[in-house]
Amino acid sequence: MYKGKKVVVVMPAYNAARTLQRTHAEVLDQGVVDHIVVVDDASQDDTAAIARILPMTSVHVHPSNQGYGANQKTCYRLALEAGADIVIMVHPDYQYTPKLIPAMVSLIANGLYACVLGSRILGGEALRQGMPWWRYVSNRALTFGENLLTGAKLSEYHTGYRAFSRELLEQLPLDRNSDDFVFDNQMLLQVLWSGHTPAEITCPTKYFQEASSINFTRSLRYGLGCVQTALLFRLGRWGLLKPRLFPTPGRAA
Repeated sequence: MYKGKKVVVVMPAYNAARTLQRTHAEVLDQGVVDHIVVVDDASQDDTAAIARILPMTSVHVHPSNQGYGANQKTCYRLALEAGADIVIMVHPDYQYTPKLIPAMVSLIANGLYACVLGSRILGGEALRQGMPWWRYVSNRALTFGENLLTGAKLSEYHTGYRAFSRELLEQLPLDRNSDDFVFDNQMLLQVLWSGHTPAEITCPTKYFQEASSINFTRSLRYGLGCVQTALLFRLGRWGLLKPRLFPTPGRAA
């Protein structure tokens, strides 16, 4: 525990057999994590078998592939059921360094923030570290548009490295979100809608063959979903709509 807070790391996994153990070991090396939840979304490799032999870990396997968003819904539900006070999502593909976990935990446990994001953009090194140029350009364009529509000033909306307080997770209507990749974006805008300003810390990122990625077609679908979510956010703020994603009255961040 950290300052009496139980810290649970969740790993939404799909075909992560080659990188899961390395990521898991580095998570535990940080010395502040009490438990790890691995949710395997019907992988076609040995992800689940490897996860079951790892220490301090519980494993849940979806009987069929349900999607990245559905995987996260299960992750957060199981983490809260395990008594988590702080929940951190770490992708098991070793793209995001677990070495930032203590800093993220500290910001939440000390009551400074309810949400912390590991930003690939904040330090200005994303391209040098291997982010494809087309992904960088789309990231910057989407982030600009979303900041304009939400009134926030985030460096990026698309990182998969996130930490949340229990109290915040219990406020968010996650079941209303997509089961696909746009879940990430919907969840973050729900955080903003609830009146919380996420903290951001610079996150070195690795890009290599084993790191999970989505193809151009799915990236395009994701981008359109992000724009739609941000437009719903703005229309909801103006009182012109009551979007299903944002069921409670919004509060200024």
